Amino acid sequence: MDLRDIEIFLTLAEELHFGRTAERLRVSPARITQAIKKQERQIGAPLFERTNRMVRLTTLGRQLRDDLWPVYSGLQDGMRRAKLAAQGITAVLRVGLLPLNAHDLRPYWDTFRTRHPQWQLRIQHASFVDPFAGLRRGELDMLVCWLPVDEPDLTVGPVLLAEPRVLAVAADHELTRHTSVRLEELADFQHSESPSRPDYWADGFVPPHTRKGRPIQRGPLVGNTEEILTLTSTGQIVNLFPAHMMRYWNRPDIAYLPVSDLDPLPYALVWRTETENDLIRALARVAADLGPRPA
Repeated sequence: MDLRDIEIFLTLAEELHFGRTAERLRVSPARITQAIKKQERQIGAPLFERTNRMVRLTTLGRQLRDDLWPVYSGLQDGMRRAKLAAQGITAVLRVGLLPLNAHDLRPYWDTFRTRHPQWQLRIQHASFVDPFAGLRRGELDMLVCWLPVDEPDLTVGPVLLAEPRVLAVAADHELTRHTSVRLEELADFQHSESPSRPDYWADGFVPPHTRKGRPIQRGPLVGNTEEILTLTSTGQIVNLFPAHMMRYWNRPDIAYLPVSDLDPLPYALVWRTETENDLIRALARVAADLGPRPA
């Protein structure tokens, strides 16, 4: 198995979708299928179970993923460190973002870069589906995510922002007759559901009940913001978001209504306690020095 085939296997093991894997690696889906079939012939057993509706790793596939990932990751890290050293960069801090307003947070990034020019700061999108996986797999050093976070292996650092919440609805939804909504009204409509996350953490974003005890219904499973907005725009769901969505995802088929009786949603820096280092402490210090950005 050559390095490219290993990359294909590990990416498919993460995405569990041939199309998304091909798009991420910028190759054709046929190339992905060909590589996986070749690997399965060499090993002599299936690595994935596939149907028209789903792709998942076999027991053997999970074992191979767990064996290959540290080796592949080590090779990639070695190449990156060599390239950075040639540019005078001594280390990289990788920060994943769950909020979609990276530009609003630029004062933190710019201050960090000014204070520490010998370090590179790499900002990247993080998925809400399995929010802490990137930290635990060593793919991220820090994560900007909403609170609460109550995980024994994670440290919660300074809060960067706290935003009011808005309800995204279809542009022609019945709720658009109002200029704002209350939490109680959310129980009348279905919301999206995420397949893999701590329940308490998801409940911090969308409460499971109204204040009168009415359940807020979860509905279709979603894996990203685009899927949520597609379902919202067609009237199948409504969905809570932080207020910055009104600026960053302004669409003609979506209306955003302020929720008048929900507390602002705080976002903070989070990292694995055992991996804390000078770079992590430096960005946390920048965040503490600058304080939370205004809502």
